[in-house]
Amino acid sequence: MRFSHIGLENWRNFGHVDVALQNRAFLVGPNASGKSNFLDAFRFLRDIVMSGSGFQKAVRDRGGVSRVRNLAARRYPDIVVQVALQEGEEVAWRYRIAFAQDNQGQPVLREEKVWRGDDLILDRPNEEDRTDEARLRQTYLEQTIANREFREIADFFATIHYYHIVPQLVRDPERSIGRRADPYGGDFLEQIAGTQKPTQEARLRRILAALKVAVPHLSELKLEKDERGISHLYGNYEHWRPKGAWQTEADFSDGTLRLMGLLWALLDGTGPLLLEEPELSLHSEIVRYIPQMMWRVQRGRKRGVRQIILSTHSSDLLRDGGIAADEVLLFIPSPEGSDVKVGADIDEVRQLLEAGLTAAEVILPRTGPADAIQLSLFGN
Repeated sequence: MRFSHIGLENWRNFGHVDVALQNRAFLVGPNASGKSNFLDAFRFLRDIVMSGSGFQKAVRDRGGVSRVRNLAARRYPDIVVQVALQEGEEVAWRYRIAFAQDNQGQPVLREEKVWRGDDLILDRPNEEDRTDEARLRQTYLEQTIANREFREIADFFATIHYYHIVPQLVRDPERSIGRRADPYGGDFLEQIAGTQKPTQEARLRRILAALKVAVPHLSELKLEKDERGISHLYGNYEHWRPKGAWQTEADFSDGTLRLMGLLWALLDGTGPLLLEEPELSLHSEIVRYIPQMMWRVQRGRKRGVRQIILSTHSSDLLRDGGIAADEVLLFIPSPEGSDVKVGADIDEVRQLLEAGLTAAEVILPRTGPADAIQLSLFGN
């Protein structure tokens, strides 16, 4: 299953968004145009169904309704997130949540709807909600008793993974304290250590094969625990000594840790994968092959193609000739909130990509700041 469509209303940067999604989606736009906030809409759905979270905490963790609502919105309208989930060639499910805040500033549901195919099977507020408004502080989605008919949606949302590895967190010797499933890498090595041994070893072998291409003289890679039980990554680097020299993650470069995090993310999990600027700290000759690595991993999965949605500013990454017009989402800021357009829906973009130009040549000039050349005058 995958997301085939997302609609947003008054969500952060966006007044209104209505776009189709493919198995890969490349989010391209200027700084502060909403790429991270677009990804966060998917994370929000995941957070609702995660144990110990739920709707109330998901909103609070984002600063409350007033922080989530689009600044350009007028008269406190509802915030809406709606998605369609495709199974095979058909839309299997649709889920819609709309919320606002009550007089005490607490999140409250305005709508929660579920469609199985074309059949509406949940429509809230219902009669019970109207007689007890406290019920509107929770979604049915997060309640195992209430979501029996559409638990497949909740299970799917729980598989969403977001990765944006911060090397400094991976190197932090106290990184494991209080961190679980940290998308920024605080418990990255503990996540690897917690993987079943055969799977862990198989993945590390594949990752080592890729790292050998990108990292000079790296010959071995292993994971071991120290006397305190904290996991450490060890890499052996060949040099004039016969057995080389071992280094830990504390000595690895930012690029090595980020590339390892990217490779692990591609291999880990089955649900949609959200990535922010995977090109950071990597050499351009590595970055240009990221789309192909994604494609090969996607096609090599036994359980079907895994959806990957990523943001990027990299011309090297977007030089890949296999990126199709319907895989690119352009983020266009405006005073009323950013607009999002699929490349295939813009005639000129579609025609130029079909003519053989790359997304880097066609998309980046359309999404860069119009007066960027003025930056060259800084300091005068």
